[in-house]
Amino acid sequence: MRTTSEAPVAEPQSVKRAAEAANGSAGRAGSPDRPELGRGAVDIGHLAHSFGELEVIERLKLRVEPGEVLGIVGPSGCGKSTFLELVSGLREPTSGEVAVDGDARPPARLKSCAYMPQRDLLLPWLAAIDNAAIALRNRGASRAHARRDAHPLFERFGLAGFERTRPAELSGGMRQRIAFLRTLLAGKPVLLLDEPFASLDAITRAEMQEWLAGALAAASRTVLLVSHDVEEALYLSDRVIVLSPRPARAAAELSAPAPRARPRLEAVTAPGFTTARERALEALLEGAR
Repeated sequence: MRTTSEAPVAEPQSVKRAAEAANGSAGRAGSPDRPELGRGAVDIGHLAHSFGELEVIERLKLRVEPGEVLGIVGPSGCGKSTFLELVSGLREPTSGEVAVDGDARPPARLKSCAYMPQRDLLLPWLAAIDNAAIALRNRGASRAHARRDAHPLFERFGLAGFERTRPAELSGGMRQRIAFLRTLLAGKPVLLLDEPFASLDAITRAEMQEWLAGALAAASRTVLLVSHDVEEALYLSDRVIVLSPRPARAAAELSAPAPRARPRLEAVTAPGFTTARERALEALLEGAR
């Protein structure tokens, strides 16, 4: 997927579908003030997917427990974003099964998943608070009601004072925070985060990783986080799956070396973290051979 903030003249269908999922316009469920949260377990059984003759994913089998944050790392083009689309119900696998809370039907998966794509996909004509609350509006809430529900999160996530600001006036990090708030306010038990900080500079990215660690600790949702960055995945996740080059297979599985939401500098400089990072990088190199 594209990572720039400029919209192309004609969006690919996959990006359009991702925009619908990101903005809460698919799989609407629950009342505006009391979304229906399930447990959020994700089961992948012998998953394989191809685009014509191109085999993208093969023999993936795993379970994500309710409330777990699973990191997914792998080389470019190995099928990580496709994997999230399969989980969300935006695509159907060529073979195998994907189920959320035991239901493999695409509409049921889409109803349970909120997808945050690489691009923030904020609507430029809406204020920040209206972008964050768009899923609430799509479920029938009035603008006043949606703003009232979204407003407390702006202060909690360091955005107080920017509620009426348009996206063009916000920094990249702030836009990504609003995109995450929009994902959270969709009220789904499973959050699918597709390289949420790929377009940010290194300093802002490190700051946003620490911010997201705290946000995920408070969210109590099941999270699948795709990243090219091994360090980011280990820091933000409970467990990390390392994928091989296309067609993607699970090359390694690592437990996070420390509890989530620790200060980032403390976490990434700890000896156990360094060891886990080396193991993940070795798995990536082995998978590429």
